[in-house]
Amino acid sequence: MPEISSLPAAIAGLPANSGEATTAIVHYYRAEMARMTSWRNRLDLTTNWAITVVAALLSVTLSTPDAHHGLVLMAMVIVSLLLYIEGRRYRFYDVYRMRVRQFERHYFGQLFGPGGEGGPEPWLQALAQDLRHPTFRITLWRALRRRLRRNYIWMYLILLAAWLLKLASPDLQSGVLLDPSRPVDRVLDHAAVGPMPGLLVLALIGLVYAGLLYLVFSGKERGGDEVRV
Repeated sequence: MPEISSLPAAIAGLPANSGEATTAIVHYYRAEMARMTSWRNRLDLTTNWAITVVAALLSVTLSTPDAHHGLVLMAMVIVSLLLYIEGRRYRFYDVYRMRVRQFERHYFGQLFGPGGEGGPEPWLQALAQDLRHPTFRITLWRALRRRLRRNYIWMYLILLAAWLLKLASPDLQSGVLLDPSRPVDRVLDHAAVGPMPGLLVLALIGLVYAGLLYLVFSGKERGGDEVRV
């Protein structure tokens, strides 16, 4: 760590000795940890909302033959909205996670087990720059992709399976009998939503899920010892 005497004397309120500097670092680390934990809890809360929506709408749709299959489509829309909200929250979380990781790697890691690095000055400069001019470290697109990979893709797949089951099973549809000679036509007829024909609805759902799969399998994450959640 640079000597306190080497810091600009014109800046008021800086620690006057190494003891005060250590105290400031400890309190700052605790503050950043609290912020990171707070944003992590917000991420978990949004995920819990999505799981609750999926479970509730699937319970209504699959347990009642009179329930329209459009409820499952509505669940997909709500889950997409929650994914967008969680992506925005993840960008804030990623900022504080990076700051905490810098302390753990360059300060506490060197304190408990000194390594071969040349000194903490570069990372302190990077951290100071981030504090003066805070910016998001990842784009919203990448944040959405990360949350989709880790949690939301499974919810989307469950909703897709439930929707197809609702369309194809006569026992889950009120007054619908599956004609063995024309099963595809019956499924297409029942997939219609208002004025939209069933074939168009199926095509739109196929495009949406093709886009989701592209997001899941495209792009490269950064390597190293960074922890991603």
